[in-house]
Amino acid sequence: MSPRPGTAGGTGQVLRGLFSRLWLAALLLAGWEAVTRIVGESYFPPPSEIAVTMHDLWFSGPASRLFLTEDALEDFGHSLYNLFGGWVLACVAGVAVGVALGLSRRLSDYVEPMVHFGRAIPPPTLLSFYVAVFSLGTPMQVATIVSGVVWPVLINTVDGVRTVDRLHLDTAEVFGVRGGRRLLRVVLPGAAPKIVAGLRISLGIALILMVLSELVGSTAGIGSLLIGAQRSFELPEMWAGIMLLGLLGYLLNAAFVAVERRALGWHLNAREAA
Repeated sequence: MSPRPGTAGGTGQVLRGLFSRLWLAALLLAGWEAVTRIVGESYFPPPSEIAVTMHDLWFSGPASRLFLTEDALEDFGHSLYNLFGGWVLACVAGVAVGVALGLSRRLSDYVEPMVHFGRAIPPPTLLSFYVAVFSLGTPMQVATIVSGVVWPVLINTVDGVRTVDRLHLDTAEVFGVRGGRRLLRVVLPGAAPKIVAGLRISLGIALILMVLSELVGSTAGIGSLLIGAQRSFELPEMWAGIMLLGLLGYLLNAAFVAVERRALGWHLNAREAA
């Protein structure tokens, strides 16, 4: 008799799915633990010690605060505010300018050389400029994130708008769908897959630049904790910060993919059926 959905059979299927995804990570952690215990290298603490440090630093608070400590609320809040603030600003600007350039070839001919010039400048080289303009603090950190995140969004948006199916545009013209209605009902839905791909790439870049911006003159945030631990040779704390960033990147990507599947379900279904 086959197990009904939601019974032990369904639970077993979920567990098998988790195991198939996580076995390699578990194997790597076990190997890391074994090697560091045998070699005794102080620069690479074992994962068990890093996990204890992460718990003590951030996850040993009261249940009323979801077990988050005061340091966690301060560091996570500061970093995530910079991350999402810079990412949202860059995404709005990138999509808006990208749509304009994608719709107007003449405008693109004038602006596109400046776009390629700007995206070739590494954001770290602009840190001293942003410090001079905004001084140390959140505005400087957000500006650093925006300066690196905007380009993949903008370029993917331009490409997406330019590759909208011509048949869809002609059909909209025949039915009198013009102006803003044409943009909202035809152009943006047609360009959405490439725009979303740019948003996903930019989120990973935003995480990197978030850390970079907090390494300079910041007293809060994950990046500030990293540089402080490095300077004082507190290696378990430093590795705890590194592991936290990896975990944060994984969770952000997983959340984005879940939203993408819901928002672009029609596109994914059409691609699978093709």
